[in-house]
Amino acid sequence: MTDLLNQISFDTQGLIPAIAQDQATGEILMMAWMNRDAVEETLRTGQVCYWSRSRGKLWRKGESSGQQQRLVEMRLDCDGDTLLLKVEQKGVACHTGRKSCFYRAAQNGNWIETDPVLIDPQTLYGDKPKGK
Repeated sequence: MTDLLNQISFDTQGLIPAIAQDQATGEILMMAWMNRDAVEETLRTGQVCYWSRSRGKLWRKGESSGQQQRLVEMRLDCDGDTLLLKVEQKGVACHTGRKSCFYRAAQNGNWIETDPVLIDPQTLYGDKPKGK
């Protein structure tokens, strides 16, 4: 696995952007950051793990909400500086309770919410800290 990890171009903070895509529908679910440990854990366990910049620690997707991501396939882009994670998403991906974090569209100079809240965030998290 060392050779595989060494081919990833992490930035100066040791991070790489990771885009999660629903493997069944192709919908982009979210973007988060991964460090070397998160990539390694994800590949080893099959459960997606990110790096939380706000908390400064590994963030196992779904650890607070139960909305886990199972890795189907990890791809590295042509420059080696962005990951695509094809995942099976359990529940919603966004901490707002929507399926995707990309629920706002630029229309007529405004951001318009295009996707409904499927699960109340209070139900998902209570007073627990959210992902990111």
